[in-house]
Amino acid sequence: MELHDVWFVLIAVLWTGYFFLEGFDFGIGVLTKLLARDRTEKRVLINTIGPVWDGNEVWLLSAGGATFAAFPEWYATLFSGFYLPLLLILVCLIVRGVAFEYRAKRPEEQWQRNWENAIFWTSLLPAFLWGVAFGNIVRGVKIDQDFEYVGNLWDLLNPYAILGGLVTLTLFTFHGAVFAALKTLGDIRERARKLALGLGLVTAVLALAFLLWTQADNGDGKSLVALVVAVVALVAAIGANQMGREGWAFALSGLTIVAAVAMLFLSLFPNVMPSSLNDEWSLTVTNASSSPYTLKIMTWCAVIATPVVMLYQGWTYWVFRKRIGTQHIAEAAH
Repeated sequence: MELHDVWFVLIAVLWTGYFFLEGFDFGIGVLTKLLARDRTEKRVLINTIGPVWDGNEVWLLSAGGATFAAFPEWYATLFSGFYLPLLLILVCLIVRGVAFEYRAKRPEEQWQRNWENAIFWTSLLPAFLWGVAFGNIVRGVKIDQDFEYVGNLWDLLNPYAILGGLVTLTLFTFHGAVFAALKTLGDIRERARKLALGLGLVTAVLALAFLLWTQADNGDGKSLVALVVAVVALVAAIGANQMGREGWAFALSGLTIVAAVAMLFLSLFPNVMPSSLNDEWSLTVTNASSSPYTLKIMTWCAVIATPVVMLYQGWTYWVFRKRIGTQHIAEAAH
């Protein structure tokens, strides 16, 4: 296997890790309106991800940085062609981070309510837009012979990509509901489990349609295996949730995300960004990659740094592993 193939796999792993971790993160943000009945319950939900949300975003920075260094042509075409959607995602992530930190800085109810609304919308929009972006990457976009995107914003809003956005939105929200059931106590835990059932069924219908569409257009034997794993894992996650096995339900909903993302990258390879105008103008792992020497240096850096980051993040989750409930929320928010 060539180094550019290795880095394609590594980038797929980074995006998979990001969607696994930030998926329930976004889901909790959406659930602050769908699940929480009052301000106290919103605080419970926010506190379940309070110690980890910023660490989850490290995976996005790593994926973006790795793409820039390993596949500069891919990075350039992707970020220029998808400029507005990616800029909107970036703004949402910035505002979301500020909302988490500033929400409790003042005691006024309106102040806190505004930041809570910001958390909801800046969780919902990226959860949808990431699906739209990856749907377009797999489907193919208008790239010319100079490897430049020549389409417009409306070309990105096609039925396949919109379906992909709905899948990521519902899947992440389901993942978040399962995580909420795993991390909370009392009534909110029971309601999270009930809500997860409905979200899981909706997700199953949308995901099956999207994955079958992907398989029909770009799939092969390997992607078919990933499709089957994703569907079985999702059904099993719904069943485990109904039986009150929150740990298994969370692991299986995470496996659903892992298998679905793996299927997208398997359908994509050896392309990194197909051209819908001419197959010969597609960006591939070969024509979009950096020099072998650059990839070699990056590989050594990844071998050293990646285990450290994973150990630290695993330790963080272990430290903050206990459940919380409304009884753990102090009277004064300020």
